[in-house]
Amino acid sequence: MFRRAVQVTTQGEGEIHDITPHVREVLDESGVKDGMANVFITGSTAAVTTIEYETGVLRDLSRALSVLAPDNAKYSHDAAWGDGNGRSHVKAALVGPSLSVPVADGSLALGTWQQIVLLELDVRSSRTRTILVTVWGEKPGKQTGS
Repeated sequence: MFRRAVQVTTQGEGEIHDITPHVREVLDESGVKDGMANVFITGSTAAVTTIEYETGVLRDLSRALSVLAPDNAKYSHDAAWGDGNGRSHVKAALVGPSLSVPVADGSLALGTWQQIVLLELDVRSSRTRTILVTVWGEKPGKQTGS
């Protein structure tokens, strides 16, 4: 098993970062040829998923999340903590903090138009996000994992 933390700086709510190159870099460092890569965002106001990293669909995703957890709704979290990011927690929970991607022949088994993305959902300004990438599986000449 191989694990590395990746840092990404975000500027605020609604940003979507293509982190596929970071995950590929960790996979390359791991030496795993066949197995699994897990991508996990630490924190409860960001999420990871896959999507076609194209302006129109990114706007569609942001709009869909705003419908599910509207900015103007009343959130019990906001009443309890006064930080105004109740919607951020709800959106992050709906999308989820982690993603597993198969590794085949030393590559992420992603579709042609499929990228791994970090969704910054917190209402606060600039943040440094930590993404843990864990890779396990078979390396050339030996087997690991499972």
